[in-house]
Amino acid sequence: MALNIKIKYFFIILLSMYSLGCTDFSKEKENKSSEILLKVLGAIQDGGIPHMGCSKECCSNYFLSKKSRIGVSSLGVSNLKHDTNYIIDATPNINFQLIDLIGNADPSKKLNGIFLTHAHMGHYAGLLNFGRESLNSKNIPLYLMPKFYNFILNNGPWNQLVKLNNIKLNKIYNREKVILHNNLSFTPIQVPHRDEYSETVGYIIESIHKKALYIPDIDKWAKWEVSIVEMIKSVDYAFLDGTFFDKKEINNRDISEIPHPFIIESLKLFEGLDGSEKSKVYFIHLNHTNPVLNSESSEYKKVISAGFNIAKTGMEFFL
Repeated sequence: MALNIKIKYFFIILLSMYSLGCTDFSKEKENKSSEILLKVLGAIQDGGIPHMGCSKECCSNYFLSKKSRIGVSSLGVSNLKHDTNYIIDATPNINFQLIDLIGNADPSKKLNGIFLTHAHMGHYAGLLNFGRESLNSKNIPLYLMPKFYNFILNNGPWNQLVKLNNIKLNKIYNREKVILHNNLSFTPIQVPHRDEYSETVGYIIESIHKKALYIPDIDKWAKWEVSIVEMIKSVDYAFLDGTFFDKKEINNRDISEIPHPFIIESLKLFEGLDGSEKSKVYFIHLNHTNPVLNSESSEYKKVISAGFNIAKTGMEFFL
C-alpha cells in the first residue's frame, strides 16, 4: 500500500514539473534528434548600429554610452554530427560573430565554409579579416556565384586573399544544391537586387528533417518570378528582408535606389497564410531606423500580433 502511494506521488510531481515548464520533453527530444543548429549572428542592415553619421535617437544613445555594436545580418550553421561550422556572409562584425559561432577556436580549423549572398559592403567586407594583416587564415572555403567569383579573383584587395591561400574559392550556381554532408546542404536562390559587382542570392539550408530560407536582400517581391508565399510554405523557417518598415524611414532617399519590400507590404502579401505558416517568418536585415527594433513600438507589436517574428541576435533553431 505504501509503495502504491509513493508511486502515485511520484507521477503527480512529474506531471507538475511538466505543466510548470520545468522539463520541456518535446524540445529535449528535438534537441537530441536534431543534428543541425542554426544561429542568428546578426540582424541589422549593412551599416549596423550605431550607424555612421546617424544623429537620430536610434544611434546617438549607442555612441554616447559607447555600447557595443549591434551586428550586421548573418546566420551561422553548425553540424553537430560532423563538428563543422558554416557562416552566411562575412560582415564587418565577423570577428565577434565567429566567437558566437565557434568560440575562441582557430577559424582555419573550425570554420568550414563561408557562403556569400552578394557584394554589398555589409555582406563581404569582413573578408579582409582573413588576410595576412589580421588572421592570415589557411584555405577557408568561400562559396560564391560566378560573377562574384570573378570579381573576387580579379580585383584587389580580395584577390590577395586568394593568392596567399587565405581563402579557397568555390563556384556555385543558381538552384544547384551544394551537399556539404549527408545531413546538410545549401542551395543558392538568385533574387533581383542591385548587382553592381555580383549576383544576389538567398539560401535554402536543408537538413534531413527541416529547411530554412534566408533572403536578407531583395527588391520588391513582385520583381521576383518566384512566389515568396509558396516558398514560405515549402520551408520550416523563413528569414526575410525586413530592411524598412515603411517609406517614412527613407523620405530623404530615392526609393528606386533601395527598393526593398517594406514590412507593411510583406504583412499584406502574407496575410492569407494560416497561423502556422506566418509563424515561420522572421524579418531580418533591419535598417537602424526601423521601429520594429524597439519592442515597445506600435510597429513591433503590429508585426507580432499579426503572427510574424522579428529576428534577433542569438536566436537558435534546430533543423
